[in-house]
Amino acid sequence: MAATLTRGLSGLLRPLSLLGRDCLTHATRTAQITSRFSTFHRNVALRPLPPTSVVHSPQQNILQRVSPLIPNLMLQPSKNLTYYSIKKGKRKTVRSVVARFLRLHCGLWVRRKAGYKKKLWKKSAARKKRLREHVFCSKTQCKKLDKMTTSFWKRRNWYLNDPYQKYHDRVNLDV
Repeated sequence: MAATLTRGLSGLLRPLSLLGRDCLTHATRTAQITSRFSTFHRNVALRPLPPTSVVHSPQQNILQRVSPLIPNLMLQPSKNLTYYSIKKGKRKTVRSVVARFLRLHCGLWVRRKAGYKKKLWKKSAARKKRLREHVFCSKTQCKKLDKMTTSFWKRRNWYLNDPYQKYHDRVNLDV
C-alpha cells in the first residue's frame, strides 16, 4: 500500500523534498536571511518564527508530512446512503446499487463480474465469455446491499419471460 502510494505521489514528493530544508535551525535560517537581504534589512530586527509554522521533526515519515497538504489522500471510501431524507425523514435508496445489482426474491443479489466492459480489445474470447457471466454476491455483500435499498426494491416482481424466474425461489439446490 505504501509503495503504491509513494509511486503515485512521486511527482508531488519531489517538490516537497525542498520542504526538508525547514529542519534547519533558526540560527542558520536567520543567518541566511540576513546575508541575502542585508542591504534591505539593516535596521530591522528579525523575529523568530511562530510555533505554528511548518517545521517538521526528523522522526516524521513522508506520509505524515504530506497528509496535511492533501486531505483527500487519507479519506476512506464510503457508501452514499442517506439515513434520513429531508422531506419525509425516511431512508433513501442508493441508485447505483439498483443500477448494478439485481435482487432475487429469495434475498440473494446477482451482479456482473468486474471489468466486463473494460479493455475488451486485449482480452481473449474465453475470458470475455467468463466476464459476461452473472455471479451471486456473498452473505455480507447481500446484507449491505439490503441496507442500501428500501423495501420497494425488495418486493416480488413478476415479469413476462423472466430469465431469472428459476433463481427467485431457492428450491432444488441439490441438482
